[in-house]
Amino acid sequence: MRTCDKRRRVRGYASLAFLCLCAGALVLPAQQGAVTIKVTVKSPGPRKNAGANSSNVVVWLTPLEPAADPDPSARPSRPAPQVAQINKNFEPHLLVIQTGAAVEFPNKDPFLHNVFSLFDGKRFDLGFYEAGSSKNVHFDRPGVSFLFCNIHPEMSAAVVAVDTPYFGISDRAGRVTIPGVPDGHYQLNVWYERSLPDELKKLSRTISISETTRSVGSVEIPENPNFTLVHKNKYGQDYTPSGSSTYGHP
Repeated sequence: MRTCDKRRRVRGYASLAFLCLCAGALVLPAQQGAVTIKVTVKSPGPRKNAGANSSNVVVWLTPLEPAADPDPSARPSRPAPQVAQINKNFEPHLLVIQTGAAVEFPNKDPFLHNVFSLFDGKRFDLGFYEAGSSKNVHFDRPGVSFLFCNIHPEMSAAVVAVDTPYFGISDRAGRVTIPGVPDGHYQLNVWYERSLPDELKKLSRTISISETTRSVGSVEIPENPNFTLVHKNKYGQDYTPSGSSTYGHP
């Protein structure tokens, strides 16, 4: 009797192990549903594509039909979005978020800063605020918000809000990986700070994602030869030369 009981237990353990393996196979595709894209920034002039840096190209996929995604928690979690002010710079220079997210703007410098965005995207002005303090902005609609500081003209950044959870940013080699994308049809969109909006619109297209099609291929991004980071202050005027004026506490 003891031998029979032992055999039953062994068969039971084997059945349980088989069921666990099957369950794992069912959830595995959702965990491995990454889509890859290769982007190349086409630089104008004699330095065209010579050691080109293809980083900071934003790619996002907008579903064209209800996505078969029964478990959104299968997508990897993202850190709380933040753009810090450090050493008279915005860090990071580029942030991509899903529409509806709140972004924190901490001042990590030992002096006053300001953050404003008065163009496309979310318009706001956080005023002056002191070292060690922080403010939040809720980005409630899709668009590109260009950020500046009204005190330091060298500071600039961009927050790109997209109405989809499927987005990524290219590395220096132009590689983009978007995790957790279910099978389906999508509108592929791209954005690059140094490109003209009309040129970027031409690159949008419909793509199909399936178990056997996880690579979108390559996309060439034309760089605007007249791009510049020079900008006016929030009053539409030139910045006051450094050292000619002082700013008190708000």
